[in-house]
Amino acid sequence: MLDKKIRLALIGLGKMGISHLSIAGANPHVEIVGVCDTSKMVLTFLEKQTPFSVYDDYKKMIDEAKPQAVILSVPTKYHAGMIEGLLDKNIHVFAEKPLTLDAATSQKLAEKAEVLGLINQVGYHNHFIGTFLEMKRLLQKNILGDVYHFTAEAYGPVVTKAKDSTWRSKQEEGGGCLYDYASHVIDLVNFSLSEIVGVSGVELKKIFSKEVEDAVYGTLHLKSGISGILSVNWSDPTYRKMSTKLTVFGKNGKIIADATELKMNLNEPIKGGSYDRGWTTISVGTIQEPVGFYLRGEEYTAQLDYFISSIQNGIRSSQHNFRQGAKTDHAIALIRKAIH
Repeated sequence: MLDKKIRLALIGLGKMGISHLSIAGANPHVEIVGVCDTSKMVLTFLEKQTPFSVYDDYKKMIDEAKPQAVILSVPTKYHAGMIEGLLDKNIHVFAEKPLTLDAATSQKLAEKAEVLGLINQVGYHNHFIGTFLEMKRLLQKNILGDVYHFTAEAYGPVVTKAKDSTWRSKQEEGGGCLYDYASHVIDLVNFSLSEIVGVSGVELKKIFSKEVEDAVYGTLHLKSGISGILSVNWSDPTYRKMSTKLTVFGKNGKIIADATELKMNLNEPIKGGSYDRGWTTISVGTIQEPVGFYLRGEEYTAQLDYFISSIQNGIRSSQHNFRQGAKTDHAIALIRKAIH
């Protein structure tokens, strides 16, 4: 690993951008060379209270600060143009999810980043949660035998009143529940099970929003041949925060995983395995890899540490990259197409 620090800049200082700034600023292998946002209040605070160079024009920041890498946390409608411009400048990019609002554009960006040999990553933090990683490992070991069904769920209290409206609930900016919320669990299916290649029985329901859907339901068909149920609702006030769960059914039992624990029931133990017949419950705290800086959850630090390490070592991920993000955007496009 190289000792020289990675010159990193951030574009977008909303909730996720500030979180990323805190995490990246604590990484000993990073030098923050610039931060950019359009909010004068945010920039004034950062200029007075931090040592960071602040900008209200990201192109000027890129030209003056000359970062090697950028974390992009702006409304999704801006992703395509910004990412392409950053790649043209030979800059490594970590982009918040979803990659773009157009599957074909996402695919082109993935191909471009690969051709240029640049590190590229999408902020699907579930990839770095211990319970989901353990589920993926167990499925790869075929612990459930033949898998025949799954349910992919995500619920939370994002839009709970008719007057609630943010850029996320505008079709042209965030894409609504499908892009901003369902994308997490759609990506998790692609990551943990198999690529989504078809959809059926799709329902997009408006509950409080006028422009976009608040809930997404349907059946996902995977490249592996199995199918399962997608159920997502961001207008559910019975949840304090987002809850994502994946349940997988096989002939030898089932696995239920969320961000807090993994529960598994086996009909028969696997030879040479460490899990017995019946129920086993594993708390995420017992299997989550520790991180050097904790904010909101280890997974948020883990994903940025992975991005920085990939740049330092020149290793391009095969699973946490733009191509994986493009597959998720393709699945979203299939859902959109199914209702027209």
